[in-house]
Amino acid sequence: MRVNSEIYLIRHGHSTANLKNVLAGRVGSVHLSPKGIDQVEKLSARLSTVEFARFISSPLDRCLETIGPIAVSRSKSIPKSGIERNKAFLEMDYGSWSGKKLALLSRKSLWKSIQAAPSTVRFPDGESFNEMSTRVNEGLFAAAQSGKRIAICTHGDVIKVLLANALGMHLDTFQRISIDPASISIIQMSASGSRVLLMNDTAHLASNKTGTSQAVLGGGSG
Repeated sequence: MRVNSEIYLIRHGHSTANLKNVLAGRVGSVHLSPKGIDQVEKLSARLSTVEFARFISSPLDRCLETIGPIAVSRSKSIPKSGIERNKAFLEMDYGSWSGKKLALLSRKSLWKSIQAAPSTVRFPDGESFNEMSTRVNEGLFAAAQSGKRIAICTHGDVIKVLLANALGMHLDTFQRISIDPASISIIQMSASGSRVLLMNDTAHLASNKTGTSQAVLGGGSG
């Protein structure tokens, strides 16, 4: 285990899929919405005094559009091309559910299992929650560096799973965590284990309403 590495987990800003209440997954052509662009400006200002050793992102556009301004604001020597695109932090592969309306998906029988026992679920033609959990937690361990602060921009469900693991929660309870667009969460990784220092912080978004009334795939629309 790396000693005293701080990982800033940043959820991408509000997206065009969030705007339409669609489960985007890995579908292309999903970008930040106008609301998301405004959120990223505030997020970048919030993090302007924080020094990062590395900037890592899910390869999907909405994450790159979020972390790009943050990287540039911290150092003019770190161009957008210098951001590490890491598939370990990709959104979950929702298979044939990708691109569908959440209102329609919530009527399917599988939805109850997703809420109550996600560890038993594999999406049709897609990934299982166990596979996603293994992928992202291994990615987090590999990204940590002793004495370094790392910024990772990724997706709502990914961050919820990482936080649940750091808190010692069972995967079946990860939906108890809410992660809003453009939020900041921090995990400290050390020789004695992991600690959550911050969770779903949106103080930089003055008008943001945190939390959701129910567990929603994709981290919710915020």
